[in-house]
This record gives sequence, C-alpha cells and structure tokens, in this order.
Amino acid sequence: MRSVICVHERFDAVWPFAADYWQKRWQSDCCELYRTLEPEARAPHLVPDPAAVQRLVLLGLPAGSEDLAPFASLEECFHSSHGDHPRDGLEEAASRGIHIIPHRVDIYWGQSVAEYGLCLTLCGLRRIPQAHTAMIESYEPWRHGPDVGRPGGKGIQYADDSRFANGTLAGKRVRVVGAGNIGARYASWCTAMGADVAIWDPFAPDATFAAAGARRCFHLPELVKDAEIFVPMLPLKEDTLGLVGKDLIDALPHGCLVVQVTRARICDTEALYQRVLKNELALAADVFDVEPVSLDSPLLGRHNVVHTPHNAGRTKDANLAWVDDQIGRFKPRP
Repeated sequence: MRSVICVHERFDAVWPFAADYWQKRWQSDCCELYRTLEPEARAPHLVPDPAAVQRLVLLGLPAGSEDLAPFASLEECFHSSHGDHPRDGLEEAASRGIHIIPHRVDIYWGQSVAEYGLCLTLCGLRRIPQAHTAMIESYEPWRHGPDVGRPGGKGIQYADDSRFANGTLAGKRVRVVGAGNIGARYASWCTAMGADVAIWDPFAPDATFAAAGARRCFHLPELVKDAEIFVPMLPLKEDTLGLVGKDLIDALPHGCLVVQVTRARICDTEALYQRVLKNELALAADVFDVEPVSLDSPLLGRHNVVHTPHNAGRTKDANLAWVDDQIGRFKPRP
C-alpha cells in the first residue's frame, strides 16, 4: 500500500498542523509527504512514479483530469483546496471506481469556538480582561471597596459591573440562536453550569434540545425578550445575514450581555453597537462586522466590551480533528 500526501504551503497557511499530523497517522503505511510553495505546482510533478500510488491526499493543489490521470492504481482520494482550482478530475476518477472522500466543512472547529464562546461569556460577566489590564497600570483594582459601604454599592473583592449581567453563569437566562455544531455544545455547557437555557433553531431535531438540556423556543421575539445573555451562533449565509434585526436588538433587555463568536453580521451590527455605546448592552465579541477593527473604534477598551481578534476556531486541536475526520472515512486497512 502506497499512500501519498501532497500539500501546498497556501494550505498550510489555513491548517498549519494538518499535513504533518496526517503523515504521522499514516506512518504505518510508509506515507510519503510532498510539500511545495510553487504557485503552479501539480501533484504528478511532485510524486515519483504516481502510477504506483493507491491512496492520495491533495491539500491546496488542483484536482483536474490531468492531475489524477497519472495515478493509474489509485483507489481512494481526498481533495481540499481554496479558490478556483480545477476539480473536474474527481468526478472522472469516481467514474473509474475510485473512492472520492467528500470534504465535510465547518465542523472541525466547533469545540474550539464553543469553548471560546463560553470563555468570553464568563469574561463578560466578570470583567476579567478589564481587571487584567487595569492591574498592569495601577493599584486601583486592589481597592475593592470603600471604607464605608452602602446597599448595592461596591464591596470587598467585588469588581463586577452591576449595570450589566454579571456574576455567575448559574441562574442566568441564556438565549441561543442556532443549535448546530457550536450552539448545541455551548448551550449544553451553560445548562451544566446551572443556567436557564433556551434555543431558537427551526431546523434542529428535538433530540438536540434534549441533549443540550435546553428549552426549544419557536419564535425569535420570544427568545430575546427576557435574555440576560444573548448568543447568536449561526453560520453567515444568505438566509442568516441580518437575521437578528434592529427590532430584535432593540428588544433585548437593558444590561443584557451579547456574545458573538461565529459571524457578527448575523445581527444588525449598527443597532447592536449603538446600544453598546449607550451603555444599554454589554458585548463579548471575537467577530465584528468590519475586520480588523479600527484602532480608533469606540468599541475598543470599553468597560462593557470584551474583544478578541477573530481567533476562536482554528486551534491545533481543530487541525487534528480535521485530519481525524478525513482519515476516518478512508477504508480501514488490515
């Protein structure tokens, strides 16, 4: 059995740990790895004696007819590329009885993004990043409370902002839009931590809500009206762009924490940011409508905003999960 991986470094720029991990997983088959940075590189030019290869993985390289035809003994092939690379060879190869492994998308970073969303939620509730930054600049964060307290005022070791959702996740009304690969995970963890969780997703099966321990909400206006933590977790597509419109943003209760880790433009971001800047809502966001965020943006450094630069998803673990999923769909070998 001869197994070959061909990877262009433009692919490494997206999944930098994937190719080498794939080779390691297939090392018992004496897997060969060929890496290139040549803009016009093609697999048959990289691989010695391509006719002797049974399993082929093309990462960031074309899969046209002329790319696969030289692999005369090919049994299985996986292809992943970006841009307008030819792919017509895959259909032709399938007609020759070659098993083409389909590329499943948008599932590998679900765990990473959901965990990050949970982290941002806790940071938004407890103002952890603000305290971290302030502690570097002065001793003020150590002055937890006044000498004489007052009801509802600042107290010893209390650094939360009572104008917004704060304190523990337990007991909070968490309202999630989307029960997919990310939203369902996030919801289940919030449930496990004691939150009251409801989800809107007209396409998810009832079993998803049961597994997440969440109540199914059939109407978005009902979902937002009592939210203490509001979390839109949908992919950005034609039918989700602006799904959470101004009317829904304006209906969020005063002090609600909005968490964004999938795509910002699911929401009417103008309406959202206006309410944040008016101190009506808090925001914990890894994604924004325009990226990178301008350094003079009024959202940056605010007391009611936690922000990170769109890095929730592509952990090393997500890279490895991507490979494991592809390998799992190749035929088992003796």
